[in-house]
Amino acid sequence: MNQYETAVTRYFEAWNAPDPAHREKAVAAAWTEDASYTDPLAEVRGHDQLAALITGAREQFPGFAFELTGTVDGHHDTARFSWELRGADGAAPVAGSDVLTLAGDGRIRSVFGFLDRVPAGPTA
Repeated sequence: MNQYETAVTRYFEAWNAPDPAHREKAVAAAWTEDASYTDPLAEVRGHDQLAALITGAREQFPGFAFELTGTVDGHHDTARFSWELRGADGAAPVAGSDVLTLAGDGRIRSVFGFLDRVPAGPTA
């Protein structure tokens, strides 16, 4: 496994951590202390905010898991990959693509996320 695949594996371990204690450890293993995460719905920085963001997503989609789709592509300190949020029934209501930058120690310094598929919200 190369440095990009390792970073993405740790990324998914954090997003799929089953409880707050595991999530805290996984976030620390995956991200630098001052790391940032930005997507159309969120902009957070640091381990506490990252863990809170992940907790919110897991509460919104209980029983779902983030899964890599395709392969991880990387060069220099940057990687890109696509993912789906998949339920036990195979449904994947959310999908996206992320670009991350790595610090010298291989942990994630920043993530820029793009949502390719999101569930329709309630209509008025």
